Amino acid sequence: MTQNPHLAALSAAGVSVWLDDLSRQRLQSGNLQELIDTKSIVGVTTNPSIFQAALSHGDAYDAQVAELAERGADVDATIRTVTTDDVRNACDVLAPQWEASSGVDGRVSIEVDPRLAHETDKTVQQAIELWKIVDRPNLLIKIPATKAGLPAITAVLAEGISVNVTLIFSVERHREVMDAYLAGLEKAREAGHDLSKIHSVASFFVSRVDTEIDKRLEKIGSDDAKALLGKAGVANARLAYAAYQEVFIGGDRFAPLEAAGARVQRPLWASTGVKNPDYSDTLYVTELVAPNTVNTMPEKTIDAVADHGEVTGDTITGTAALAQEVFDKLEAIGIDLTDVFLVLEDEGVDKFEASWKELLDATQAQLDSATK
Repeated sequence: MTQNPHLAALSAAGVSVWLDDLSRQRLQSGNLQELIDTKSIVGVTTNPSIFQAALSHGDAYDAQVAELAERGADVDATIRTVTTDDVRNACDVLAPQWEASSGVDGRVSIEVDPRLAHETDKTVQQAIELWKIVDRPNLLIKIPATKAGLPAITAVLAEGISVNVTLIFSVERHREVMDAYLAGLEKAREAGHDLSKIHSVASFFVSRVDTEIDKRLEKIGSDDAKALLGKAGVANARLAYAAYQEVFIGGDRFAPLEAAGARVQRPLWASTGVKNPDYSDTLYVTELVAPNTVNTMPEKTIDAVADHGEVTGDTITGTAALAQEVFDKLEAIGIDLTDVFLVLEDEGVDKFEASWKELLDATQAQLDSATK
């Protein structure tokens, strides 16, 4: 099978293309393998919303849920079993990509229970538990970049466990995430872990930033405000990449860790499905091309890039000054960026919690019906 040329060009420019979706149907039908073979997919990310959608549609999980019900499994145990089985199987499908990239790609992410987003110790405990249950070296444990999540990230990395840090919205928080990563590597080295086997990505959300800031710009309504519509998301990500370069490309703290085999924590562009139909449906892909990055996309965005995505090489390096100008203008016309990022983080946690609750309710209903 041949790879789609647009997605192949994206990969050649240093962007790892990951699918932001997983379901048993994808695994059983061979669809995931097909995307690997034809659309340059080298990783998969999941979140509570994705699992909620997967378990709520079709009958792929019915037999397993019925079997678990017979064994007396409660709803939390059922969800844990079903989701970790899917993730383990996806890890196995992506094992060749993991081996070919020396562990950089071929990764599958699973998230800790979003209800633990503000509880450090319980997050650490569940992260270790999920790592053991899935039992695959190409797993990433997703931990949100909340204030309580930051020390959890360090503690989990210190155990030699690879981490996908999620729900990052601001460059300031991204810097704290990179600090947490470096602290985790330092502790892992002290504990005797092989640093070359510990991997991490920092999932920086893009489209949601535009959605929130555009709403505030529309409210202001001036010509200056309208000129900034759709500019914040890309500018924010480009500033995050500049921060990444500062820390990892010749950074004083990373240098001794790198000498001991440590890997950089790659920026991952998340929330890359375009919400506003007025914007190009490949905006958060073609404008965020740079080496050592990941772009995790819903299938609709992957298809858009495959059809008409124009990849012209690195579109990030050297853009930090222009990106900062966008943020200076946003502040000058009255956008409270601190409040924007606080709202986005709270909303992100709330959305995942709501999806998890829907997942719990739907699974409980299935368990109830199986035992009648």
